[in-house]
Amino acid sequence: MKVGIIGTGNMGTILISAFIDSLAVRPSELMIINRTAKKAEGLQRKYPDLKVGKSNSEVAAFSDILFICVKPLEYYALIESISPYLNSEKLIVSITSPISVEQLEELTTCSVARAIPSITNRALSGASLLTYGKRCSPEQKRNLNRLMGSISTPVQIDQSITRVASDLSSCGPAFFSYLLQAYIDSAVEETNISKEQATYLVSEMVIGMGKLLEKEVYTLPTLLQKVCVKGGVTGEALKVFDAELGPLFNHVIKRTHAKYDEDCELVDQQFTKQY
Repeated sequence: MKVGIIGTGNMGTILISAFIDSLAVRPSELMIINRTAKKAEGLQRKYPDLKVGKSNSEVAAFSDILFICVKPLEYYALIESISPYLNSEKLIVSITSPISVEQLEELTTCSVARAIPSITNRALSGASLLTYGKRCSPEQKRNLNRLMGSISTPVQIDQSITRVASDLSSCGPAFFSYLLQAYIDSAVEETNISKEQATYLVSEMVIGMGKLLEKEVYTLPTLLQKVCVKGGVTGEALKVFDAELGPLFNHVIKRTHAKYDEDCELVDQQFTKQY
């Protein structure tokens, strides 16, 4: 199975490295291209057998599964430009949330799916979000599920929960990195601990917590119960959370959905103009 990736930004690069490191795709069966050639050439130096295409059309012609890793407003022109090289046996995979598989199906005769990755996939962990178009064959679904399953836990989702699912799985690492960094900074500010030691302790805590969840030793609610001893220090600290956290995450989700709606409107305008 030959895989193509157009766009080697953050997520495109994560997919390339994860596919190769997981042995899901041999470098010789992976062709990439980027608008800035140096990025793609840098990846080729890391993986010498990796193919770098000379044009988007060459990558499209090469691929059985083609990942499109560009900005949402670049999709229409890109797919139009490579349409002569697409057919019913090929599968295009979008990694962006504002464009639906239905919109992409209107542009091409090939099969279409969406796979929203997470930065955690670079460690061959975490979830990826899959949505399949109507033309996807059972074999294409199996192939994409197997491919994403080599670097993540694939979760099939409905279009209606695309944004919130992305918030939880894909944006989540950034959100909680921000909170953890603030936790570290406050510990350094309020006590004599060094930033290096605080960072190490928090990092080890997160890794350990993840393993407890992975091994199903505890769930999130039971973790809270086990750590929060009645009348103890943790309970006192959680009173601060209750008093000060408030509707923070409600506001976060409302803000991401507002931006998502804006992006969807821009995409809709672009697609509508073409008909």
